[in-house]
Amino acid sequence: MEKMLDIISREVMAAMEASGYDGTYGKVTLSNRPDLCEYQCNGAMAAAKAYKCAPFQIADKVASVLQKNSIFAKAEAVKPGFLNLSLSPDYLAGYLRQMEADGERLGCGKTGSPKTVLIDYGGPNVAKPLHVGHLRSAIIGESIKRIGKFMGHNMVGDVHLGDWGLQMGLIITELKERKPGLVYFEENYGGEYPKEPPFTISELEEIYPAASGKSKEDEAYKEAAMEATYELQHGRRGYQALLGHILDVSVSDLKRNYENLNVSFELWKGESDAQPYIPAMVEKMKQDGFAYISEGALVVDVKEEGDTKEIPPCMILKSDGASLYNTTDLATIVWRMEDYHPDEIIYVVDKRQELYFTQVFRCARKTGLVGPETKLTFLGFGTMNGKDGKPFKTREGGVMRLEYLVSGIQEEMYKKISDNHTVDEEEGRETAKVVGLSAIKYGDLSNQASKDYMFDIERFTSFEGNTGPYILYTIVRIKSILKKYQAQRELPPQAEILPAHTDSEKALMLEISKFNGMMETAFEEKAPHKVCAYIYDLANAFNHFYHETKIIGEQDEMVQAGYIKLLGLTKKALELCIGVLGFEAPERM
Repeated sequence: MEKMLDIISREVMAAMEASGYDGTYGKVTLSNRPDLCEYQCNGAMAAAKAYKCAPFQIADKVASVLQKNSIFAKAEAVKPGFLNLSLSPDYLAGYLRQMEADGERLGCGKTGSPKTVLIDYGGPNVAKPLHVGHLRSAIIGESIKRIGKFMGHNMVGDVHLGDWGLQMGLIITELKERKPGLVYFEENYGGEYPKEPPFTISELEEIYPAASGKSKEDEAYKEAAMEATYELQHGRRGYQALLGHILDVSVSDLKRNYENLNVSFELWKGESDAQPYIPAMVEKMKQDGFAYISEGALVVDVKEEGDTKEIPPCMILKSDGASLYNTTDLATIVWRMEDYHPDEIIYVVDKRQELYFTQVFRCARKTGLVGPETKLTFLGFGTMNGKDGKPFKTREGGVMRLEYLVSGIQEEMYKKISDNHTVDEEEGRETAKVVGLSAIKYGDLSNQASKDYMFDIERFTSFEGNTGPYILYTIVRIKSILKKYQAQRELPPQAEILPAHTDSEKALMLEISKFNGMMETAFEEKAPHKVCAYIYDLANAFNHFYHETKIIGEQDEMVQAGYIKLLGLTKKALELCIGVLGFEAPERM
């Protein structure tokens, strides 16, 4: 279904041409003065220079053509040369009826050229609990994936686990000190290893920080961990079996925590999955003359003409031959290209890693790991800060576990729900879980991803203002009205969305009509905050209409039925939007 702005622009362009001017001057935008009009065209200002006449003359001529067009209720020229436009209530109602008839997509067509887009948006380390630093990557990436799927693209999410490197050696070393009799440490053991892991997730989460602390104070311990890392990476069977156990236990726990955030991944790959691709990749870089030795390390130059700042070479191997994050990320690109042939790979990571990814992307292109047809996108996000303006911490100053943050928000929501209503505890807890998730996700996603923001629990859990709970409360209010209507009567078969009777009804209809254009833009710009802005405006427009209009008390049966149809469309638009943001609405609040 054609976007409303495109339809209006086409009509104004045609009027420009009919008036004797180039149609390209007829591009229309939303009005920046909604008190004066709904849409505007400023093209006459630019056309005046080309046609050497006053802009008002052009605008007035075009307005006289548009005044005969049934799409517009108002088309007027305003000095010095603006075109102010307002839609006909009949045309707007017809457009919404088409949206309604489209059913599940509300007129938002799927792309005609679907792409395969792989998103890297997890990045947790195994054997460590998720903390608040993992929040933004998870929910921004999940939302972009959902928006892309809605638009018809093949979206593939990869958690990209940190399951390689010294941390694995540290865990193995500490486990060996605590349980030296385990069969995994017998060098000559040739049998099958136990299927059950020799530790629980709680033990594993305690082992890593203990080992990390020891390695900073005990040089011999650190050397042992480095040796264990080397042996693991060079195929020692017992250590490989332990790595399998670490992954099994960690991934089960990670999945549980991500599920609590309504975040999922199509791929649970890790750095270890890229290791088999490294030798051939490195050898090819050498043979093709891209990789060379510098101060003992193997590097690839990635600086380019026109760089305004120094871009250091991309290091491929350390002087001792060990791989780095760069190596792993490049090898990961290799297997992603081989297995998925993506049109684009998006990395949802901290914006402070921009230089690093500039090096990796340039290296991948220069060495031919990706062709010019494959897009590599760095989507850097800002910091989640506390009220002090510094990165969010616990009261004790530590990094908060993500599950504690989630449970704290849920507890706050339960308290607010209980204070407002007498609720059954089980239902109240379940509602608090749903609404709490909206508070977290909307609180984050309503900010432009690249910007830092303040995580304010009190504000995010409020039922008023630009918050998730406010959006859900609006949806629940609509559900309540629809249920009340259905309990009283059936919708007449001839019921339809009618032309607006009031300014507030028309304002609501105008907001609904922006849905398909907004969704396209949100995906093109990878901008979930545009979805949030849309549903906040839509919720405000609905609530203004609701407070001004007797819906259940309306005496005219067909007018009332038209209101009910309009509410159903509003609810659908809101629900589709919160769906791509990654949360849902309860039945009651």
